[in-house]
Amino acid sequence: MRKTRFCPAKINLFLEVTGKLPNGYHELSTLFAKVDLGDTLTVEAQEAPETDIRLTLTGPVGHLLQSDSSNLVWKAAQSFLDFFQLKAAVSMTLDKHIPTGAGLGGGSSDAAGVLLTLCEIFDKDPLLLLDTAKRLGADVPLFMYPDTFLKGEGIGEKLTPVTAGGTLPYVVLAYPNTVVPTKNVFARLRLPGEADVLTNLSKLDKLISYVQQGVPFREWKGLLFNRLEECVLPIDDSVRRTWLEIQAKNSDLVLMSGSGSTVFTLVEGKEQAQQLASQLRSVGCACFPVAFCREVKNVNNRNQNTSNGRGTSQSVC
Repeated sequence: MRKTRFCPAKINLFLEVTGKLPNGYHELSTLFAKVDLGDTLTVEAQEAPETDIRLTLTGPVGHLLQSDSSNLVWKAAQSFLDFFQLKAAVSMTLDKHIPTGAGLGGGSSDAAGVLLTLCEIFDKDPLLLLDTAKRLGADVPLFMYPDTFLKGEGIGEKLTPVTAGGTLPYVVLAYPNTVVPTKNVFARLRLPGEADVLTNLSKLDKLISYVQQGVPFREWKGLLFNRLEECVLPIDDSVRRTWLEIQAKNSDLVLMSGSGSTVFTLVEGKEQAQQLASQLRSVGCACFPVAFCREVKNVNNRNQNTSNGRGTSQSVC
């Protein structure tokens, strides 16, 4: 059986670091949002006497990745078969558009896409695989949910869906063509004090409430925050330049996603997003004007305006 799935990118509309665990992982409070920039995953699988996993990489970013057992997509397929004690021939093609090392969760989204697609093919319950997803990566469970907005806690794996009301803004993503290693970012982090954390968690609660109520984004954009910017912007020239370029052209809002390197802003409408992206490309930024996903579904059920991974319509992903 053959299935195709859209694997969306994510941004963090809010990210505070609330503590550090004995195992070295940091605890977070964040608001994830999925956008309709994404990769397209095609999986063909059937039970077989012996397991055979094959991966083909295409698209503008595919050549940057390895198509072997070191790839998270491959690991996800093997983890699925191990969990359900299956042997199968699994052939996957990943058309890769999400930049790597960009703070957009591309690898995690692709891995979750494998788990969900194989659940469809073999008629398995994806809820059984949440622990498996967490072991593959802290952000993988996020993409196991169909929801667009989710509050993340713990190391990002404790997730609460957030239903958005009203009309959502558009997003302009700017990728500075550089990779920011997450481990290095957290190594530079100085944990905030308790008072700062409590103040920011109050802002996060207000942000979530405004999103749920459908309050116009111009009234909640001042609540967006990313603690990790203070670990990246002072030392990474490419990210800082991109951040400043967006600030110069849309000073109301500029934020880094996750641990970087992508920087983004929000604007009212599609035309404004396209115009801003065009301006930023003229100064050397790789830019994507995108919408928030309303719900993530199988590609066969998606509006085809987003089938190339660069859709800008505010329709279902």
